[in-house]
Amino acid sequence: MNLPALCIQRPVMTTSVTVAIMLVGVIGYLFLPVAALPKVDYPTISVSIAMPGASPTTMAASIATPLEREFAAIAGVDSITSVSGLGVGRITVQFNLNRNIDAAAQDIQAAIANASRKLPAEMTTPPNYRKVNPTDTPVMSLTLKSATVPMSTINEYVEINIGQRVSTLPGVAQVFTYGSQKYAVRVQVDPNLLAMRGIGLDEVQKALAAASSNTPVGSLNGLQKAATLQADTELTRASAFMPLIIAYRNGAPVRLGDVARVVDSVLGDKGANWFNGERAMSVPVLRQSDANTVEVADRIKATFASLRAEIPGAIDLAVRNDMSVPIRAAVNDMQHTLLLTVVLVVLVIFVFVRRLSATVIPALALPVSIAGTFAAMYLAGYSLDNVSLMALTLAVGFVVDDAVVMLENIVRHSEAGLSPMEAALKGSREITFTIISMTISLVAVFIPVFFMGGVIGRVFNEFAVVLGLAVLVSGFVSLTLTPMLASRFLRADHHVAETGLVLRVLERGYLAMLRNYEWSLEAILRHPRSTLAVTVATIALTGYLFYVIPKGLFPVEDTGFLTVATEAAEDISFAAMVEKQSRIDAIIQASPYVLNYNNEVGQVGAAWA
Repeated sequence: MNLPALCIQRPVMTTSVTVAIMLVGVIGYLFLPVAALPKVDYPTISVSIAMPGASPTTMAASIATPLEREFAAIAGVDSITSVSGLGVGRITVQFNLNRNIDAAAQDIQAAIANASRKLPAEMTTPPNYRKVNPTDTPVMSLTLKSATVPMSTINEYVEINIGQRVSTLPGVAQVFTYGSQKYAVRVQVDPNLLAMRGIGLDEVQKALAAASSNTPVGSLNGLQKAATLQADTELTRASAFMPLIIAYRNGAPVRLGDVARVVDSVLGDKGANWFNGERAMSVPVLRQSDANTVEVADRIKATFASLRAEIPGAIDLAVRNDMSVPIRAAVNDMQHTLLLTVVLVVLVIFVFVRRLSATVIPALALPVSIAGTFAAMYLAGYSLDNVSLMALTLAVGFVVDDAVVMLENIVRHSEAGLSPMEAALKGSREITFTIISMTISLVAVFIPVFFMGGVIGRVFNEFAVVLGLAVLVSGFVSLTLTPMLASRFLRADHHVAETGLVLRVLERGYLAMLRNYEWSLEAILRHPRSTLAVTVATIALTGYLFYVIPKGLFPVEDTGFLTVATEAAEDISFAAMVEKQSRIDAIIQASPYVLNYNNEVGQVGAAWA
């Protein structure tokens, strides 16, 4: 007994299996993550270097170059890129896709250790590295601004409240701050006043270090108790530094206020951030490589109420950009396309079959096959993205083929006078091998895509697997559900002339189309040379169009976001750069098509985990 005969004779079992596939598929669909594209992890490591005060040239020649030479000797390195700025730099090392990222990180650590003796002695902060995905963009960027609260105070709320809370959310990899304004006291020494008193900068530096020292003073020990002595020597405001004695000259103390200007300032005063023309701090959030963009964005939004409750009302917390919005829109468009494709396929089947019962039977194979594919996608760890939904959309035409072939053979025997049960048993037995061969041949077409290497292979691997799974599930449904339904619900009466006005109109249209097809076929057969000439011309035109048509990995998608970088001369000051950037700010602000925009000048990025 073959599989179709077993399912025909055991309708309850077949129905139970079908319902189980539907339930598992629906559950899998509800738990499938949503993303723009399949997850492709690039083995990439970013190395950050810092030496405050060093010029970009010094950073590139004295620090980046020795590190790059060590990194180049690591096996599996595809590319090394570096960017050097004033006192900071970043080296990005990308490995081939087959390299294990953890092993690559160990090699990077060893290379940094080997290069440490070649780095400048003034570099007190050693290079640090982290695993990154270069294609990742911030899942969401938050913006904080206020008309009354100082930027240094906003910075404290960002680091203590928002940054720590968001960074602990599942799926969040890192939280950055753009326009960091951490409070600091700046001492602007007048060299002329130092020279007049014969004081060196090293004396000023030692006095400042001693004033900010937290060195334990000592302890007292008794018979019963012990106490640790601690002097409150830490100075926190500029006014407290002014009377600080830095040296003695001619028996009189020289105070810091006598030779320097001490002001309350920020740690990084060569970077600033504006949101819609107002000073602000931007907080971009990066997701982990295996996290889902939409889920991470939803978790961040869920914390907004508690975040706003923890910060003063004078500080405005807003979303600068949300990458989950275009992802949701793109996935919704693909879902609508998939639904429309299913409707069109069913209508086409009805137009040609012209029988409601014969249309419903193969149409039921569509939702069952797609639901089974959703279940397999969940087990495989895939997501609902543009590639997987595109595969399902294309699969709609494939999954119905097996059911139509099975039904057509059963209908043929039914029209020959057999009962629906006899026609189903005989027709399914005859066509089983054909269904199996069709299914295997369709899956075999996508085997080269499944084993394709490189970045393209990683992206389209999900496409090939999802399409192959849909075809396999449809083949199983065609051998189980379709013959069982045909044996119970296929009507023995095939005369459509008496079934109603609509079906009679469809029958006349079908016959007219058939006559036109016969006429065109006869015309083509009468002119074989012209037919061959048109075929050759079509092939030539296809080759030409393939050569001239623009090519790319994915179509260009307008997500509504635009990133523009401005660059000036290396010796430009921060104030001059702000003035030039303000001109660009005015142009952007005057555009009626801009909803929100962010303006960054200088070294505004400060990363922390």
